[in-house]
Parts: sequence; C-alpha cells; structure tokens
Amino acid sequence: MDLIIEGIRKASLLIYTLDAELMGIVLLSLKVSLTALSVGAILGVPAGALICLKNRFPLRHFVLNILNTAMGLPPVVVGLFLYLMLSRRGPLGFMGILYTAPAMIIAQSILAFPIVASLSYAAIGSVPPIIRQAALTLGATSYQSAMAIVKEARYGIISGVMAAFGRLSAEVGAVLIVGGNIAGRTRVITSAIVLETDKGDFSQAIALGIVLLGISFCVNIALYFFSRRGNAAGYRYWV
Repeated sequence: MDLIIEGIRKASLLIYTLDAELMGIVLLSLKVSLTALSVGAILGVPAGALICLKNRFPLRHFVLNILNTAMGLPPVVVGLFLYLMLSRRGPLGFMGILYTAPAMIIAQSILAFPIVASLSYAAIGSVPPIIRQAALTLGATSYQSAMAIVKEARYGIISGVMAAFGRLSAEVGAVLIVGGNIAGRTRVITSAIVLETDKGDFSQAIALGIVLLGISFCVNIALYFFSRRGNAAGYRYWV
C-alpha cells in the first residue's frame, strides 16, 4: 500500500511541475495520434460516404465486411506487417523510416481508417431518405444532395472520428513494434508505461497513466456531447 501511495504522490508532483520528460512523451503521443487520426479521417469519411451513397457500389457487401472486420484488427498484427514491410530486407526498407515517428503514424492510420469509414457509413446511412429527396426536389445535383446528407450526419461522423482517436491514444502493440520505444524519438505514453513498469519506476508510469485517463475522459465527454447533438438532430427530422 505504501508503494502505491508513494507512487501517486510522486506522479502528482511530476504532473504538477510539468516534468520535461513527461511532457515530451505526452506531446509526442498527441502528435502521432492526431496526425494518424487526420489521415484516417481524410481517407475514411469519403470512403464511408461513397460506400453508403453508392447503392450499386461493386462488391459493396464484401467491402463492408472487410471494414467491419478491420475495426477489430489486432494492433500487434498491424505492427508485425509494417515491420516486415519497413525492415531493411523488406520491400519498403529503402524508405528508412522503421523506428521513427512516421512509421508509428502509418501504423495508427491503418488502425484509424476502418473505424472512421465504418462509423461514417453508419452515420450517413441513418439519415432519413427524405433529406435527399427534398434536396433533389429543390433542384440540387447528385453531388449537392450527397453533401446535404453528409452535413446532416456530421455529428455521427465526428463521433466516429473521436472513437478512433480513443483507440489510437490507448494503442501500444503497433507503435511498440515499429517505433522501438526510443527515448525522445518514439516513446509515447503507452509504450513508456510498459517500460517504466518493467523498470519499477511506478511514479512515472502512474503519472502517464493519469494523463492517459484524462485524455480518455475528454474523449468520452466529446463522444457524449456529439451523440446527444446527433440524437437531437435525428429527432428534429420527424417533428
């Protein structure tokens, strides 16, 4: 019990004083996850919209099954695949980005894409057909009517993006494999917690755990907010 209390006391001190090493790890984590999230959103939202709005999309159900399966893709499998691709003897070894932040961003982008695409598909698919019919009746083109539907589904799409960020911020397997957990270069919150726990430096691990919980709490608050806005928007369709 004394070990836990002492660990929490030291962890609180590290957070209060904004310890340079701690802040460096946190900032790198946010940089990697937010960059990967941006890539996943830029690719995932249009993909989800295309699959939903194009009813005669070739192999539509097959693609949906692939996306839904990929939502639960084990991070260590992604990390292993990228390691084999980016290693010196791999087909992309000439890029020389293994054990760097870009490799971690690629790994997390692969994890974010199916989550954003699948949840965007679900959000856009939940918009009542009357929205598209009304837009077409008012003279909108097919593209304009599609944009109207996407706009109506924006809160659901944002919720999907936030859900993807929640997974990325807590992911450890892929970034540990392709990043190497190098101090000052590729050490992020989750990989640092693993390392510090193994070393017995529980104060650092607890401090990082508190920060990670804080990030998760903020993500859940944002998800709750956008879910309520989305539900309210859905209610207005029918009144």
